[in-house]
Amino acid sequence: MDIVNTAYQTLRIRRDDDICFLQLHRPESANAINDQLIAELSQVLAVCQAEAKIVVLEGLPEVFCSGADFQEIQTGFDTGGRDPEQNPEPLYALWSQLAFGPCLSIAHVRGRANAGGVGFVAACDIVLCESKAVFSLSELLFGLMPACVLPFLIRRVGAAKANYMTLTTQPVPAAQALAWGLVDACEDNSENLLRKHLLRLRRLNKGAIGRYKQYLRSLAEEAVESCKDKALAANREVFSDTHNLAMIARYVRTGRFPWEVD
Repeated sequence: MDIVNTAYQTLRIRRDDDICFLQLHRPESANAINDQLIAELSQVLAVCQAEAKIVVLEGLPEVFCSGADFQEIQTGFDTGGRDPEQNPEPLYALWSQLAFGPCLSIAHVRGRANAGGVGFVAACDIVLCESKAVFSLSELLFGLMPACVLPFLIRRVGAAKANYMTLTTQPVPAAQALAWGLVDACEDNSENLLRKHLLRLRRLNKGAIGRYKQYLRSLAEEAVESCKDKALAANREVFSDTHNLAMIARYVRTGRFPWEVD
């Protein structure tokens, strides 16, 4: 399948030999995650697993990914035209592919990564960012929780840091994310940082990467795979709560947070 010349609505794709660059591209919604983005990215990643050695996941200059598409949730809630209970399994499977699939995955973060955007970051093998990048989990502000993000995030930064990010909902700057291990390397010019890493990483053998990541999966199975059912159930619970959905819909319409009165 020629993914480079296929027209995708949520992605921009380019190839450099055995390196595939996947750019999340929903500028109208701050790169929010919707069903189409998940479907297109899953399809492209499946091709990359067979044809590429390295996958670089990128966002926009000001936002890597802002998390769930609240506009889509609000429209579905207000019109009653969509089942409010989201299905989180395809997104969890996508993150698992980034974490344990045969390609080396790199998250290149510029700007803001929030909620599910942190899930993409935590799932990747290597995380590079620019010095102005920030990382946050805002879910609890809306009565939600980062249920599916946490197994991947805990694998990276440990339970205490993941818990702190969840409870405070505060943006974590790049320097702090680097100290915590959420980020592996950070520079003002992240494009140059990515280039330097790719010069080294492209020397690796694809078969060796695949065998290593298969072994890594066996080590991390308890941390990620065995948490899947609990994570999906918790996600479905908070996204099917009509009060949460009503507060999200109101936020989209008015800009008021759940604790603010009408």
